[in-house]
Amino acid sequence: MNERRIALMRILDSRKKYTARELAERFGVSVRTIQRDLDYLQQTGLPLYTEMGPHGGYRALPNRLLPPLHLARDEALGLFLMLQLLENIPDIPFGSVREHLSEHYYAELPQDVQDSIDQLKEYISFRMLPTHAESPYTSIILEAALNKRRVNMHYRSASGAKWTQVYPVGLYFDHGYWYMPAHNKDRIILYRSDRVITITMLDDTLDSLPTLQEWLASEDSRIGIPSKIKFTALGVRLAGSDALFQNVAHHDGQGQEWQGYIPVEEFRYVSRLLLKYGPEAEVVYPKELRVQVKQLLQDSLNPYLKDAKADDEEKDN
Repeated sequence: MNERRIALMRILDSRKKYTARELAERFGVSVRTIQRDLDYLQQTGLPLYTEMGPHGGYRALPNRLLPPLHLARDEALGLFLMLQLLENIPDIPFGSVREHLSEHYYAELPQDVQDSIDQLKEYISFRMLPTHAESPYTSIILEAALNKRRVNMHYRSASGAKWTQVYPVGLYFDHGYWYMPAHNKDRIILYRSDRVITITMLDDTLDSLPTLQEWLASEDSRIGIPSKIKFTALGVRLAGSDALFQNVAHHDGQGQEWQGYIPVEEFRYVSRLLLKYGPEAEVVYPKELRVQVKQLLQDSLNPYLKDAKADDEEKDN
């Protein structure tokens, strides 16, 4: 495809209507040449709508084919790696053809670039966190967020499955799961999309709904409790993968600590998060969070204490 036809495709992609004469004058060619170009674009898959008469013209229809990319070798390799990464993210929105996308892209590349990609596959791998939680409704959730529409969903919560109506703000992927912040009555609540049993989009809209990026950038309006957590050197390394503890700081050369504000509603989550650090993290305050961590540790230890007691009784017998 020559440069004129690529430029012509981009102009028609603007969704405006052009006559053949307007296009011919724009490119400095004859009307016959433009008509040949338009015939060629239609044959390659660009769906053109033609209106006859003095006020007619050409324009591209929705769901059209997009212009081809013109990439350097390193850009082509980078794009292929991004496609490979997308294949490892489960239930990505609008991902119905992603399994074949990289294969189709690969097949269109020159042989020398294919050889480079074949070699590249031996030296790079994407290890996503494994999850068996299916999220089949990510596309409809994202569509609802884009159009600020309300959804009616059957959701599986800790207290059981129930129907609820919310306005999705968007989706984000974290540690193997898709999360859906959604406006419910007067606040935004975080839902796991894999816990959505079924969902339908409604006609209601909420124009004041923030975008996902606006929501992520906003400050938590909940009242936080001053908190301090001490980490060992190993604890700091472990905490580096958790967004909550990214600002762990050195303290008087005696170790490291995290200080911040944690809403009471998040104590349960944070206590379970700290449990995985074992002796490498200690809650200094607040007392309520410290007690919750101690209780979780005790609950984790109880089954082993029972085994030890049973072993002692067996020895006595």
